[in-house]
Formats: sequence, structure tokens, C-alpha cells
Amino acid sequence: MKRSKKSIIYLFIVLLCLSGWPSTSSAAGSVSAHSAILMEQKSGRVLYAKNADQVSRIASITKIMTAILAIESGKINKTVTVSHSAVGVEGSSVYLVEGEKIKLKDLVYGLMLRSGNDAAVAIAEAVGGSEDGFVYLMNKKAEEIGMTNTTFQNPHGLDDHENHRSTAHDMALLMRYAMNNKIFKEISGTKVYRMKHPEEKWDRVWKNKNKLLTTLYAYCTGGKTGYTKLAKRTLVTTATKDGMDLIAVTINAPDDWNDHISMYENAFDKYDMTSLAAKGELADIKDSFYKDQLYIKRNVVYPLTKKEQSSVEVKTTLIQPKKQWKETGEAPNVVGKLDIYRSGETIDSVPIYFEKQSEQQKGFFDKVKRLMFIQSGAKTDG
Repeated sequence: MKRSKKSIIYLFIVLLCLSGWPSTSSAAGSVSAHSAILMEQKSGRVLYAKNADQVSRIASITKIMTAILAIESGKINKTVTVSHSAVGVEGSSVYLVEGEKIKLKDLVYGLMLRSGNDAAVAIAEAVGGSEDGFVYLMNKKAEEIGMTNTTFQNPHGLDDHENHRSTAHDMALLMRYAMNNKIFKEISGTKVYRMKHPEEKWDRVWKNKNKLLTTLYAYCTGGKTGYTKLAKRTLVTTATKDGMDLIAVTINAPDDWNDHISMYENAFDKYDMTSLAAKGELADIKDSFYKDQLYIKRNVVYPLTKKEQSSVEVKTTLIQPKKQWKETGEAPNVVGKLDIYRSGETIDSVPIYFEKQSEQQKGFFDKVKRLMFIQSGAKTDG
């Protein structure tokens, strides 16, 4: 009897494995990272988190901030001169030559693809006037973005400053901000970059250290690697599939490549980008003054599971039209808001705009609507 029970238990375990029960290496809940987060880029929704607000050393993922500040400086196409202090910095390098003249944009490629610490210092000096001046800009930008648990003390992330720290959540916010910049997005997603060497006949060729982008994961669109002895392995990457843009961050992660793939695959399998409101004219407005006059300026999309989609509610709140508005046909630019709720919690809020249409415009749109109605095969009284 005992042997029979053991056999049944063993058979049950085997069946679970065969049925696709998640193993410790593939389940998102078992990532190797000490801190991790997965964020959807458009909405900012956090789809997975593990110690995401714990303050830690972050190593070279620091350079995401260095890169975006360089790009936003307005000097991206200007030529800068490499200093002695930039060439002498320790750690990973793109082997800049003291006194060489190089475009700031080339430095950003060397920074992001090869994690050049020399490039980081050269950028800091060119944009901030000095490393200290640049660090001030880094912390100012962090505050603007909402990185409330971050302190930058250098442009590269080396361990020489005790309080140079951030969190997985803050770094996801930074990457979300940076990925809205077309130049940053292009550089982050570049697999190989080639440029002339100032003193040699051969070109500099920089291959991206981000293996997810170059070889391991087809949906990866960019990112930044990092490592120091104290911070251990840190990694920020982005991935896109079926209209969903994701950001993954891991800090102190022995198996970071697989951590990111695991988080991505779980999210892509579980969530869909769901359209909750479409950019343009709002339909079903009953108020006669507002009818055919209201619109929103952007699409509202949100990552939801199929189960969550039934718990979403869209609510329209409008200012009661005043007598003066009705007399003049005019109204303020913003006359209300469109609130999106999931299980009673607000997940987005969009301003509703008023735009008075001329009689000519109204006539045109009425004709278009009538034509579409006729083409749909419906009968009309005319």
C-alpha cells in the first residue's frame, strides 16, 4: 500500500512537469535577481516586481542617464576634445585617444554599446563642463522624471562613490523616459556601430554588449548592461511584441539574460494591449450643446489580461454648459475628462477638448456619415 501511494505521488509529479508546470528557471516569480521589475512602456503599468524599491548599487546602467542628457543637450552633433582625465578612467573602455576630436554622438554610441567609462567622462566634461557639473544635471533630471530613490555621483557607475545608488523601479522610469527619444531609441537598439579611428587606418567597430539584442531574444529592442564587483550584474532591456513595449530591469542578477526573457515571455503570454478609448471625436454624447464637438487627443491603451478586461469602466465627466456658452456657441478648450477605471481604481485620465465646428464642417461630416451609412447597405428615408 505504501509503495502504491509513493507511485501515485511520483506519477502526479511527472504529469505536472509534462503539462507545462513552470520550473524555477522559467517562472517569472523565481528570477535570480535580487531586485527586478517589468513595466509596460506606454501606460507605465508594473507587470512584475521583486524588491523593486530597494536602493542598490547599479553599475553601468547609470549610463542610460548619461546618454539621454548628452542627447538632450543640443550638442549631439558637435565635436568635442577628449581630455587626459577621460582617457585615464579605469574599467571598460572604447580606447579614446587624449586630444582626439570626436562627435558627441559617437561618444554616446561608445557609451551605450561598449559601456566606455572613458566615453562617459568625455560626455560629462563636454555637457556639464566638469564631472561635478554633469552629476548635478543627472540628479536634476532624476528629480524631474520622478526617480525618488536615486542619487547619482558619477557618469559611469563605478564603485568609487558609496552613495551612487538607485532602484529597479527608478531605472525603469528612466528607461521609459529615454525610450521616448528617437535618437536614444536608435542608439540603444544598434547592434554594431562603425566609425573612423583618428590615428589608425582601421575603423573602430563597436558591437553591442547586450546579448539579448544581438543573439538571444528576437523581440529585444535595446538596453544597457552593467557590472562591478560590488553591484554585481545589472541589466536594463526593452522588448516589443504585438504592439506591447516592455521594459525589464534586474539588479544583482546572476542569471540576468534568462531573467529578462522569462519576464518578457510571461507578460507577452498573459497580457494584451487593450484599446479603451480612441483618439478623435467622442461618440454617444447626449448633451445637445456638446454633441459632435468633443474629442480626445490620444488613444488610451492598457495592458490587461482577458479576465481584467471585464473589470474596466470608462466614465465621461463634463462641465455643465453655461448660458453664455450656448448663446455664443463658444466654450473653454477643455470641458471635461475621460476617466478609465479598473476594479474601481483609476488607471488613466484624459482631458476632453471642445472644438466648435463651422456650418460648412458640419455639413461635410454629415455627408460623410450619410455616405458611410448608405455604403454599409442600410436603408435611408431619402
